[in-house]
Amino acid sequence: MKQSLTKSIRSEVSARGVALQRVISVPAVIEDVRSAFFGLCVHAGKQVLAAMMEEDRTRLCGPTGRPDPDRRALRGGHTRSWVVLGGRRTPIRRARARAVVGDEMSLPSMVWASQADPLNAATLSAIAAGVSGRRYAGTLDALPPGCEERSISRSSVSRRFVALSAARLTEWLASPLGKLDLPVIMIDGIHFRGRVVLVALGVDAKGEKHVLALREGHSENATLVRALIADLVERGLDPETARLWVIDGAKALRRAIGEHFGQSALVQRCQIHKLRNVLGHLPDEMHASVRRAMNDAWHTENPALALKQLQRLAGSLAREHPGAANSLREGMEETLTLGRLGIDGALYRTLRTTNAIENLNGSVAHYTRNVRRWRDGQMLIRWIGAALLEARRGFRRLRGYRDIRKLCAALVSATRTPKSDLKVA
Repeated sequence: MKQSLTKSIRSEVSARGVALQRVISVPAVIEDVRSAFFGLCVHAGKQVLAAMMEEDRTRLCGPTGRPDPDRRALRGGHTRSWVVLGGRRTPIRRARARAVVGDEMSLPSMVWASQADPLNAATLSAIAAGVSGRRYAGTLDALPPGCEERSISRSSVSRRFVALSAARLTEWLASPLGKLDLPVIMIDGIHFRGRVVLVALGVDAKGEKHVLALREGHSENATLVRALIADLVERGLDPETARLWVIDGAKALRRAIGEHFGQSALVQRCQIHKLRNVLGHLPDEMHASVRRAMNDAWHTENPALALKQLQRLAGSLAREHPGAANSLREGMEETLTLGRLGIDGALYRTLRTTNAIENLNGSVAHYTRNVRRWRDGQMLIRWIGAALLEARRGFRRLRGYRDIRKLCAALVSATRTPKSDLKVA
């Protein structure tokens, strides 16, 4: 005769080196097994946690029914509490222990099970994956029938994300910079929803990228850029260290760098920004020829010859298109800084523009694609900060990073030379 169906499952776990054994009733979970394996895990997990809490309580109170004058606590029955499970909070029957003299004592297993870190991580991961607050609950595995759950409503998810993103952003943007070796810093603005978020991106000696600071405003004005630069200095960026600054054509930004860093700062103007500015003053039919002439000059190995080519182009434009000529002449020599430092190859192609920051626009747009209503600047900076924190997980080392040592040596040599000697004749 065949044996009947087994009526229980014996589960063993090890907690802090102590084996716990728990019998799980099959009839209580068989319906969940038919609908979802997650239901079995919920029942089993709760029973194992109950066993762990009882073992913790036995350590404090001693075995049941055995008087012990040296015990530290007394059993206090059970109460209803909430633990984190599968991206939400769910109730559990918690064992209680009260000190012989004093208040209720916490059980290590319950402290571990109720911590918010897994819930916070699940929320941030879901939003990074493009899940909106109203759809968060739908991404979770269904609990067995009759099990309650909390912290999954749209408002709960929203409040949790606001608190988490604000705390992470504050901690990140207050972190000290003194221990970072940053020979290169790029600064450019991300234009988003009618506002500008100024981003400072540092590159260390190994070619690793670091988002250093953010500032939000309506334009790259003097107040905004000075606040950004002052923040970098206050957090430990050494003003005396020789450094290459890759920036767009903003005059306020160039002036602020000179005020704070003086002779130790060499500036490489973004060639793409310069090209756009010049072409913006010209009719469409001239774009191709002027673009070709400027790129030919920037790819010339001899910086003195490159400067002469750009000066000749500015002279040819001066009569018919004085705006384009003035735009080209403004900061012309600083578009050739890398060439004067002897940098070429992949590192030159990477550092001649601020594309490393402009490429983050796509990451920000993707991360914020589900936001339909932007309330204020604080919300905007919080979301952009969260997007950049997520994007930095995928940062790769700067192309041409093997030549950064060469760049560092050239920067030290150049900053020890009087500025007049650095100008291309």
